[in-house]
Amino acid sequence: MTVRIGKRAADWLPALLVFAVGLAAWQWVFSPLAGKFLLPRPSAIATTFWHNRHVLVNSGWFTFKEALGGFVVGCSAAIGVALAFARWRRVGDALLPYAVAANAVPIIAFAPITNTWFNPLTKTAHMVIASVLCFFPVFVNVVRGLRSVKPAQIELMRSYAVGELTVFRLLRVPTALPFLFTALRVASVLAMIGAIVSEYYGGSLDTLGANIQQDASLFQFEKAWAEIVIACVLGIGFYLAVALLERVATRWQPRVEMTGS
Repeated sequence: MTVRIGKRAADWLPALLVFAVGLAAWQWVFSPLAGKFLLPRPSAIATTFWHNRHVLVNSGWFTFKEALGGFVVGCSAAIGVALAFARWRRVGDALLPYAVAANAVPIIAFAPITNTWFNPLTKTAHMVIASVLCFFPVFVNVVRGLRSVKPAQIELMRSYAVGELTVFRLLRVPTALPFLFTALRVASVLAMIGAIVSEYYGGSLDTLGANIQQDASLFQFEKAWAEIVIACVLGIGFYLAVALLERVATRWQPRVEMTGS
């Protein structure tokens, strides 16, 4: 156990060193060059964060709930549609190219439209943008994972007169899990991005996106950067939570990198 902990600490050491060097360069090199007004020092950002910590935490929590709701809705819908496409392959083959093409649409551009469809003062409009951003990478990769089963495995299962539902449960779904969790890690980041950017187009003033836009327009860059730090911490925490769940659920399989999204 001690050896494993030491190895993990050694693996993280280069990243921590880069982080420390980057903060030091920001504090004493980049900020003086760019101007403390435009690029505040990390120490000034930390001080502003501490003085406004209650407001910032409340705003971050409000935005995180939007991202989490969009993540759950978008990923659940993507998994359900992907299962249907994999089950009825001919229908899936006919519709899959259109689903992939729809992924190229700049979804954020629809944020003003969703604000008119739904009450912008509620979480619904922002959850819609986050859910749509999460839908496509999860959908494409789950379909790919469900279809990545080797033909010999399918033939072996059918030689035992196993039904299609059992094939899905015992073979296709376990094979698709690494693809699913790789997509979920990407979707966790997209959910935060979608929620924050959609807040730029209107909504409650108790959100990170609205506060970042307002503070930047008022040249309160220390506070704007403090809000960005909150967004980064929440996004990283969300990503790590999904990664931890992935390790628990797929510890028996090697990691598969996401493609096709």
